[in-house]
Amino acid sequence: MNKKPHSRLWLYFTGIIFATIFAVFTLVTIIWLTLFRFDLIQIDPQVRHIPIAIFLLESILLGTTIAVFVGKILIRPIRNMSDAFDELSKGNFSVKIPSDGKIAEIREMEQHFNAMTYDLSHMETLRSDFVANVSHEFKTPLATIEGYATLLQNPGLTRDKHDHYVEIILDNCRRLSDLSTNILALSKLENQEMIIDNREFRLDEQIRRSILLLEGKWSPKNIEFDMDLPKQMYYGSEALLAQVWSNILDNAIKHSPTGGVICLNIQTTEKALTVSVTDHGDGMTEEVQKHIFEKFYQGDHSRKAEGNGLGLALVKRIVELCHGTILVQSAPGQGSTFFITLPL
Repeated sequence: MNKKPHSRLWLYFTGIIFATIFAVFTLVTIIWLTLFRFDLIQIDPQVRHIPIAIFLLESILLGTTIAVFVGKILIRPIRNMSDAFDELSKGNFSVKIPSDGKIAEIREMEQHFNAMTYDLSHMETLRSDFVANVSHEFKTPLATIEGYATLLQNPGLTRDKHDHYVEIILDNCRRLSDLSTNILALSKLENQEMIIDNREFRLDEQIRRSILLLEGKWSPKNIEFDMDLPKQMYYGSEALLAQVWSNILDNAIKHSPTGGVICLNIQTTEKALTVSVTDHGDGMTEEVQKHIFEKFYQGDHSRKAEGNGLGLALVKRIVELCHGTILVQSAPGQGSTFFITLPL
């Protein structure tokens, strides 16, 4: 184990302090002796050195007091921060330093350091969870593909079972493809700070096109749409917002019962527009609503095979890039309504 070198910072400060005091002492002594030599002051020659000796002792005492004060008030917090940065460089994001410094600037630095380590530890937790979730999401379909591919090697397999196994393999391949696409899209959006492909387009027509593109999912369930979509021009990223409606509608279709109705509505004010999408499915508890926009979170485990928990995380990030907001209102057994508000 390497021994940590002693800090020389206190030595530097002490040297500067005593050098300053010595310079002042020398200057005062020269002035005193000059005044005495030219008889500008009257004092007994036998005691003329006493004031200098007293001044010397007072200077030493003052220098020691200042050195101790500097060491306690200034150097110790700096040393603590240096040690904390050393721990941080080793990957210890839980390190904290006391934020009770008497000097406002140092106390502010300590508070900022603790806030930084908290954010870093939170990011590290998110990164670890993300890696674990990605590994799990990839591992499950890969294991399924491997298992059914092995079964396909059976020469006595009937045609029906063969076709069934092939369909399962294809479904899991599509699941892997969607997962990869969503991970790449989310990674790109999380590192994107602004949208550069803005243009004016018909928002209401875009939502209608999104419904038509999902016909293969809502038609088998005989789902109907109750739409109140007046003509609405919007200036923004058409490609990104298409992903918003696709994911929100896909989510509503998944949770809608057979023969259900999905309601869509656009309302506008002078400064913003709000698109609401309502399904009449099972709804969500308050706990599920707290986590619904987190990556890989799936409140309904019975539908885990239908998605990968990234759709709503993508939606939230896109809406944030558009400087908008997304909210959800839901209750168990009463369906869910998503409100997407975008500035005009």
